[in-house]
Amino acid sequence: MKKEVSRRTFMNVLSGGVGVALASPFSPVNALDVSEEPVQESVSDFLNPEKVRFSLNLGTIRSYDLNLMQELEIARDAGYRSVEIWFDRLSDYTRDADNRDFDRAKLSELRKFLDNEGLSIEGGIGFASWIVDDERRRASGLDELKRQAEALSILGAKCVATPAAGVNEKMELSKISDRYRTTLEICEPFGVRPLLELWGPSPALSRVADGLAVCADTGREDAALLLDVYHMYRGGNSFASLSLISGSALPIFHMNDYPLTPEREKLNDGDRVFPGDGAAPWRLILTTLGKNGFNGALSFEIFNRSYRESYSALEQAKLGLVKMRALFN
Repeated sequence: MKKEVSRRTFMNVLSGGVGVALASPFSPVNALDVSEEPVQESVSDFLNPEKVRFSLNLGTIRSYDLNLMQELEIARDAGYRSVEIWFDRLSDYTRDADNRDFDRAKLSELRKFLDNEGLSIEGGIGFASWIVDDERRRASGLDELKRQAEALSILGAKCVATPAAGVNEKMELSKISDRYRTTLEICEPFGVRPLLELWGPSPALSRVADGLAVCADTGREDAALLLDVYHMYRGGNSFASLSLISGSALPIFHMNDYPLTPEREKLNDGDRVFPGDGAAPWRLILTTLGKNGFNGALSFEIFNRSYRESYSALEQAKLGLVKMRALFN
């Protein structure tokens, strides 16, 4: 059944009853320009680290050129209980003799392995071209997204990332809303929720204000965002904007950090550092998530190739979990 709500209702869901003054979406701000009142409480007074799920985005150890099972075993051995999976790795692992990329029997076998090991999949990471203007490419991308959602449903996963992949120019928000609504409709029969992912350098979708507007304009209560500390900063967003997003509209939050140099506009994906090793205002970020009822996955995701020279894949995964937990002290 189609899930429709009014724009007003959805914005109430997003706000969670919390109001803040949000910077203009047309003028990027320095995300560090946020004053925090001195407080005596710890972060864990607002967001209980025992009630959130610490997850590993498997892209973090992607540069080690491991296969899917090796990546999953590292996540397990590092102490994670959930992961975000990348579709190309999943496709390689489940491809059958006829070259079908998501063989149902192999997916079922993988689900048994995950259950036996106490692992679950939070969501899938892919780059289906659901948003592009070219109708043929968009149709192909939507078909790809449908197959991804079906595979995730067999694995027990509830979310799939839907970034504005393939778009290199500004787009009307109403057009993005229409196309994002289509992804929600396509994935709903599989019990999988497409998450509108913001990318800091994206000319189409980098601003939290725009993401909120797109979600509201879909008229659907299952619309949701996928945010990332680095991408929020890279896109010039204030972390105070998190106050506008209820936990139910943010099932997964990507954990990483950013340095102060190079300057914000020149940062790239590989500049991300371990959570707590950069300049992100973590008390503000985590307490705001807690106040708004966040109970989803905090997923460790970095692509810093220099770490490969210092750590094994297992060491990097373990250290990421240690540093995420340390932020609550």
